Amino acid sequence: MEVNYKKEALNDTSGFVLLSDFVPDAIQEIRYFSTYNFIGERIDGYEQPCALLTIEAARALRAVSLEAAVKGYRLKVFDAYRPATAVKHFVLWGIEDLDQRMKPFFYPDLEKQELFERGYIMAQSSHSRGSTVDLTLLDMQSGKEADMGSPFDFFSEVSHPNYRGVSEEQYENRMFLQQLMQHHGFLPLDCEWWHFTLENEPYPSTYFEFPINTQLLKR
Repeated sequence: MEVNYKKEALNDTSGFVLLSDFVPDAIQEIRYFSTYNFIGERIDGYEQPCALLTIEAARALRAVSLEAAVKGYRLKVFDAYRPATAVKHFVLWGIEDLDQRMKPFFYPDLEKQELFERGYIMAQSSHSRGSTVDLTLLDMQSGKEADMGSPFDFFSEVSHPNYRGVSEEQYENRMFLQQLMQHHGFLPLDCEWWHFTLENEPYPSTYFEFPINTQLLKR
């Protein structure tokens, strides 16, 4: 597969939309805009706390949201499109051995280098292709997130979708989310219960670089 490195293509926002325009009831908690993430600082490329996706992924996620609502849930999104510059930020952080301030919260049982070796962090991310989303479910009756047995970005075997060391309820919640997403064309990742990529993504070989900034979108 040929990766698209043409600069004009990497900064072309024409195929992207604001997720809120398609799924207005989704809650957005964009972790990489905040300091509460596995690095502990705002990540490069996150200029605004909003989720962007390709039009195709946003439409599919709208269908997910409608089905979830019928069953009493709302979507809560942690990350969507991720600029390639953000992924470079991750990689550079991985080289800096001394910076482990967030280790107790996100990777207590692993060393930093293992995050890359085990595939939790990659030198290239499917998020940069614009059709991958990290999310969970919010129970509308209780107002709380569905209990998935581990939090978002907790790098551990516990976060693998098929891990059976969690409670039956937690496992069922993971499977319910996975079934919802797969029903509308998203594929899961084997090491993160929150991570899904549109199967027929429109840009399978392009890793976009433009920052997350609504002013860059072509309306």
